[in-house]
Amino acid sequence: MFGNTSNSQPMVGFGGSGALSHAYIHYPPLKCRYDGAIGLFYDDGNKLLISPTSDQVVSWKVSPFESDAVPTTDTIREGMVLSVRYSLDLKLIAVQRSNHEVQFWVRETGETFSQKSKSESDSILGFFWTDCAVCDIVFVKTSGLDLYAYMPELKSLDLVETKKMNVSWYIYTHESRLILLASGMQCKSFTGYQLSSAGVIRLPRFEMAMAKLEANSKPVLAAEDVHIVTVYGRIYCLQVDRVAMLLHSYRFYRDAVIQQGSLPIYSSKIAVSVVDNVLLIHQVDAKVIILYDIFADSRTPVSAPLPLLIRGSPSRTNAQSSETALTNATANLYGDDWKFLVPDLVCDVTNGFLWKIHLDLEAISASNSEVPSVLEFLQRRKLEAKKAKHLCLELARSVIMERRPLPMVFRAIDVLVKSFAYSLKTGSYMKGGKLEKTPVSGVPENSESGKSVKNESASGVESRTAQDSGFSTSDSEDNSSSIKKAKAKSHNISSSSGNTEDASTTGDQLVNQPLNVNISEQQESQVTSAAISPDELYSFVFASVEEEMIADASYLFAIIVEFIRSANLEKIRLAPNIYVLAVRLLARDERYAELGLFILNKIIEPSKEVALQLLETGRQNIQTRKLGLDMMRQLMLHHDYIVLLVQDGCYLEALRFARKNKVSTVRPSLFLEAAYASNDPQHLAAVLRFFRDFIPGFSTTSEHSTYLRALADMAPSITA
Repeated sequence: MFGNTSNSQPMVGFGGSGALSHAYIHYPPLKCRYDGAIGLFYDDGNKLLISPTSDQVVSWKVSPFESDAVPTTDTIREGMVLSVRYSLDLKLIAVQRSNHEVQFWVRETGETFSQKSKSESDSILGFFWTDCAVCDIVFVKTSGLDLYAYMPELKSLDLVETKKMNVSWYIYTHESRLILLASGMQCKSFTGYQLSSAGVIRLPRFEMAMAKLEANSKPVLAAEDVHIVTVYGRIYCLQVDRVAMLLHSYRFYRDAVIQQGSLPIYSSKIAVSVVDNVLLIHQVDAKVIILYDIFADSRTPVSAPLPLLIRGSPSRTNAQSSETALTNATANLYGDDWKFLVPDLVCDVTNGFLWKIHLDLEAISASNSEVPSVLEFLQRRKLEAKKAKHLCLELARSVIMERRPLPMVFRAIDVLVKSFAYSLKTGSYMKGGKLEKTPVSGVPENSESGKSVKNESASGVESRTAQDSGFSTSDSEDNSSSIKKAKAKSHNISSSSGNTEDASTTGDQLVNQPLNVNISEQQESQVTSAAISPDELYSFVFASVEEEMIADASYLFAIIVEFIRSANLEKIRLAPNIYVLAVRLLARDERYAELGLFILNKIIEPSKEVALQLLETGRQNIQTRKLGLDMMRQLMLHHDYIVLLVQDGCYLEALRFARKNKVSTVRPSLFLEAAYASNDPQHLAAVLRFFRDFIPGFSTTSEHSTYLRALADMAPSITA
């Protein structure tokens, strides 16, 4: 349970138009206050916020988050409620009545049954439902884990397996399917299990680092100081060291738990959120948030610390009550009764509000002058991909317009090109409004973090979500014989090892294989990408700045060349408009010799559009026009080549080319009209003679008669 109401905190700046913030919660919240409620629980398996009374269970669906969500009510027997959660199929409700009993309700029929501890000295710390192949529900007790399968025909639980160990407290998130069991005098020794559809994977036992204030002191690690988070599909554990004022991070592998480093903290009380794969470290005492993007294992904050603010305005209906509620919520920011639900929810128990945390991408991008880093950050965003894409285009345009140093601009362009190439490989790039998906293997470096998770501890904070970790292999189990007695669904189980040594016997291929969440679950909500295609980069950046860069064409040309180089490295085919722009920029500075080299070395790819631009540019430089004509001929654009020769007055050359290459699409009238327009009777006579000689029956056509009379009128002394 979240805890009791406490006194509200002093007033904090409300998110008005002038307030600065990189993260915010939006008004209105989901109102979860219910008359007669005896607590609040979060079921991260089903994304439910639960507010039970003595004889009812009231729940709100929080994903997708809607402030006006309608609650669902189920009736239960009156009694104490220490914990409550629904089965993953929503057919059962489990309520912990005491430290020794959990009661179950079948929602459809109203039937009940109970499961009790066999020993009075053995307390139930909590429980959670799972989609593991071994069991349906897990009881966490002071003596270890009990794994049960639900038997619907008997309306009872069948004990599948017991894992014996001393447990002081535990944390679990359904998103990661990972449970950490704390033991020892300082509660810093941990045993971990991942319960997936493939079975039960036991992690090696490990200890967390804890600094000592004095030589003989032995600080005890509390459940609220340990957090399981999922970022970019990777599972991490974050541990607060209050003495050292550090936040240690650990990453889980099948045969090892490796500390990934530490982050400084500035508050004795820390809360953790994950929004769009960005790690938010709430410095509760200081009332600020520090953002980290650990995609590349960076320990550098994304931006400077800023407070969490409330944005949005009360509705005009019931304006007075809404204003009062908003004032109370603002006054209670980071109050003692604020409970953060990983990944991105926070519950204000005093006011009965549930908020969803959002990132302000625009504020984040504006607060960092290192443009390539900001672009990398924005390109990894999925929840607001359209906004991220727009910001990337604006940043790319602004660095060019501001004539930033070329190395910085080159790195920015390289970031965008590589991101687009990656999106093509992973199938996340939107084409024509449809998401192209391809299978992703290994760790999804750019995938969206799933949306569930709440730390669950002995104090009763609940959790639940919906899919498995997707592992097909795990270690052999000492008591595998008991697993074989489970119901039919457990036939494909590979369960966990009983000790660390056994955990390493699964083969070299599993060494250092990371534990990750189910990729398919995370990709369900990935509906778009912030990746920018070359066409978009041309249209919204290069073409839009061309006219404004007339006086500095060489600067823009250098950027275009770098763009072409990056695209070639990533094997991305560019549209002709990029090369046409390159030709225009070189011609604008009259760099015809360089243009010739770029064409001959095929740095500028040949195309009809480029050839036409060369011909246009060739009005000022005859050699460039020749390059355009040569490109036309090389591209087998015979019709266009002949038309251009005729326009240049090279009638006979055009005719010979047409005859040699058997071009039948060119009409004789094209040549005859051009020759007549030249007002040169010799040219017209030559053209008529050519067609008479090489086109059978031409002398009997109306065209021959018409132009023969025209020739006679032009020069009576010349006969065809």
